[in-house]
Amino acid sequence: MQGKTEVIMIHSLAEIDPLEWDACANPEGIKPAPDPFITWRFLRALEVSGSVGDGTGWHPHYLLLREDGALIAVALMYLKTHSQGEYIFDFNWAHAFEQAGGDYYPKLQMAVPFTPATGRRFLCKPGYEKFGQSALTEAMVKIASDNGLSSAHVTFCTEAEALAGAQMGLLHRRSSQFHWVNDGYASFDDFLNALSARKRKNIRRERRQALEFGGEIQCLTGDQIEPKHWDAFWEFYQDTGARKWGTPYLTRAFFDEAQAHLRDDILLVLAERNGKYIAGAMNMIGQETLFGRYWGCTEDHPAIHFELCYYQAIEFAISKGLQRVEAGAQGDHKLARGYLPVECHSLHWIADPGFSRAVKQFVEAEARAVGQDIELLSSYGPFKITRGNDDETE
Repeated sequence: MQGKTEVIMIHSLAEIDPLEWDACANPEGIKPAPDPFITWRFLRALEVSGSVGDGTGWHPHYLLLREDGALIAVALMYLKTHSQGEYIFDFNWAHAFEQAGGDYYPKLQMAVPFTPATGRRFLCKPGYEKFGQSALTEAMVKIASDNGLSSAHVTFCTEAEALAGAQMGLLHRRSSQFHWVNDGYASFDDFLNALSARKRKNIRRERRQALEFGGEIQCLTGDQIEPKHWDAFWEFYQDTGARKWGTPYLTRAFFDEAQAHLRDDILLVLAERNGKYIAGAMNMIGQETLFGRYWGCTEDHPAIHFELCYYQAIEFAISKGLQRVEAGAQGDHKLARGYLPVECHSLHWIADPGFSRAVKQFVEAEARAVGQDIELLSSYGPFKITRGNDDETE
């Protein structure tokens, strides 16, 4: 028999005990957490550092579902005044809606800010998954409808959440990313032996070329990470952020929070030459997955991007027995480096019935195209089994 339930909205994680939130985000208490991005410490770091909140376009509106006063599910939801930092692109939807005279913004977004990584968006205690998602979805739609918002979106959710959401009447959108999967490899050479000879030769050449920058590569995590490393990485991050987005999403204060509270969740891969760090990649460590997040450099050297972002990540995953590496959004160039296309999922509610029908037609056509792209790209994968033979010479 269901007890008395209510959904409460809060605007800061300071309003909830970290253990109470994480009892939903990581109910088994696993270390490292299966998904570091939904933990209280990560999301709170975004708040404390000013990376989300006033002036950012990401305004926290977290949902808490309680039964007889006990917390049984939560959802990380934001009121958005733009579509930046989402990686499931709806700019064309916004343009079409506004061309027709509507106001697309603000909208609601259930997502981890600036993080194109698949994970749970309805964080339910075991046994409450179905009820929790249903109640939180209903609350999201009601909030959007009652406030005259154009839409509500749940991005990079799990496939199970997407299928359940579609049954509730939300639009199910499909996209794709490139992930590396650990097929029980004992070493990097073991992984290379699974590739066609041509791809294997190319990766070995790139790794040799990368190491010609004249310095050393350091892989740091936990207490190995020091404040000086964040000083260097901030330079890299600013350079990449300025080129990609105009303004970096994360503030400098976020990396201070990372040093204080997140360094056990982080792998930093840094290239040092003549006593100076010249390039680096930041990864988040999950129980089964290494999540590649940010990269940057102050000097350009051939193939060093591939080495720091892809090959070092694969080596770390193999050494720790991780099942996969998610290397972030986009990038067909990842295919030749052992990363294969996989399907990603999101859910969408559109208030206007006519516009919702148009978006439904779009996502259905897009899903067919995504499926065809995945099938085609997979057929050109670097592995022997997909190439049909390995008779090339090295």
